[in-house]
Amino acid sequence: MSTPTPKAPSPLRPLPALIFASRWLQLPLYLGLIAAQAVYVWHFLLELWHLVEAVFGSQTALQALITSIGYKPEVQITALNETVIMLVVLALIDVVMISNLLIMVIVGGYETFVSRLGLDDHPDQPEWLGHVNASVLKVKLGLSIIGISSIHLLKTFINAANYDVKVLMWQTIIHVVFLASALAIAYTDKLLNSSHDRH
Repeated sequence: MSTPTPKAPSPLRPLPALIFASRWLQLPLYLGLIAAQAVYVWHFLLELWHLVEAVFGSQTALQALITSIGYKPEVQITALNETVIMLVVLALIDVVMISNLLIMVIVGGYETFVSRLGLDDHPDQPEWLGHVNASVLKVKLGLSIIGISSIHLLKTFINAANYDVKVLMWQTIIHVVFLASALAIAYTDKLLNSSHDRH
């Protein structure tokens, strides 16, 4: 007995075809994010190089690090210390987490809103990409933003002497708002999924 051949999809009418094809307008946006990712890689390597140079006694590299981590100009630091190293490493972690967020938006957004990447049999397919959709992507992005905000807040607290009290207060408030927003998104997603499962 012969198996029935799958029915070929009927072509879309001109207006629906145009509307559906408009998703490709997002392609330049994702390519732009890839360019931003390259800028972050360059920034990471530059900061890492300054750190290595400062370890070997370069005063120019040390001053570049001190400026980048937000020390007040009147603070005189002539040698690399534990606080400076910690702040630079946290800044590097911050860059890595933002880079992870970019990858999540680029890969997950393209897969969800533009076109399939065809990674089902690829050995390097990210684990989270197998079950990603718009709802899951929102929750993951919210959690990533909280992680980035946490690192940024930790950097500020370690370097609190060089910040105004209002800056510390507002960064803490903004972090709490991020946390509440992510919890609200996750809770809404849970309610929608439970309602969908019941139906």
